[in-house]
Amino acid sequence: MDISAIKAKLSSLQQSGSKNKEKIDYTKVYWKPKQEGVKYQIRFVPSKLDKKNPFKEIFVHYGFSKFPTLALSNWGEKDPIIEFAKQLRKTDDKENWKLAKKLDPKLRVYAPVIVRGEEDKGVRLWEFGKEIYLQLLGIAEDEDYGDYTDINDGRDFTVEAVMGDIGGRQGLKSSIRVKPKTTPLSTNKNDIENWLENQPDVLEIQRKMDFDSLKEVLQNWLSPKENDEVEQDITAEEENDLPWEKKDVKPEPAPKTNYTLKTEGKKPKSKADSFDELFEDEEN
Repeated sequence: MDISAIKAKLSSLQQSGSKNKEKIDYTKVYWKPKQEGVKYQIRFVPSKLDKKNPFKEIFVHYGFSKFPTLALSNWGEKDPIIEFAKQLRKTDDKENWKLAKKLDPKLRVYAPVIVRGEEDKGVRLWEFGKEIYLQLLGIAEDEDYGDYTDINDGRDFTVEAVMGDIGGRQGLKSSIRVKPKTTPLSTNKNDIENWLENQPDVLEIQRKMDFDSLKEVLQNWLSPKENDEVEQDITAEEENDLPWEKKDVKPEPAPKTNYTLKTEGKKPKSKADSFDELFEDEEN
C-alpha cells in the first residue's frame, strides 16, 4: 500500500467535502426591496434560460417544515404532496377536498434583474408573487410599452416597498411603476454580454428533496408528535420573505380531521397503511 497516495487521496476528499459545505452568499443571488419608502430602479434582463420569457414560475410548499420547500414538479418529477392531494380529490369527502386545496403548492415567480446603482453586483433574481406577476404581464401586453427587457430600447422600473396586508398580517409589499422613457440595458458592451451570460438559476441553487424524504415530511405533518410546536400557515404566500431569511418558523398543524378513507366491511387499517396505499396506484 502506497501511504503517500492514500494520504493524498484523503486530503483531496476532505478538501472536496469542505467545498461542498461552503455557504452560499444569497445576497449575490437574490434581490428584494427591503426598506419601506425607498425607491429602487431596476431593469429586467432577458433570461439566459428562456430567451422568450424572463419569468420563471416556481411552485413552493409552505408550512410543512422549518423552511419552504420547492415542489419536485419544478424539476418535472412526481411530488408526494401533490400526488397526495390528487388522491384526496378522488374521494367524495368534503374535508378531503378542503385539505387537498391547502396542500397545493403556491406560485412564486423569479426574474433576472439589474439594480441601478448596483450594477457591479451583476444579475440577481427578484422573487415575487401573483399580484406583481400579473401587473408585469399586463404591461408587456400593452402596445405602448412592449418588450421592456429589450437590451437597446427596453424600460426600467421603479420598485418601492410599502406596508400592506399580507395574508391577514402587516408586512412589506412591493409596488412597481414602469418608466415612460426607453433606455439601453447598458452603454457598456462587456457589461451586457456578462449580464446575459452569467445569471443564477434558482433550481440549481435551492435545495431539492427526494421523493421519499418529502413523503416523510408530509407524513410527519399529517401525524405530528404531541409536543411539536406549530405556527406557520401552509396557505401563506410571503410577498417579501425569501426562503433563506425565514428563521425559527415552525410548520402548521394538519387539520384535526386529517384525511378520511372509507373502509366499511373491511378489516381496519393502520393510519400508516392507509397513507401508503394512497401512493400505490402512482408507484405501480
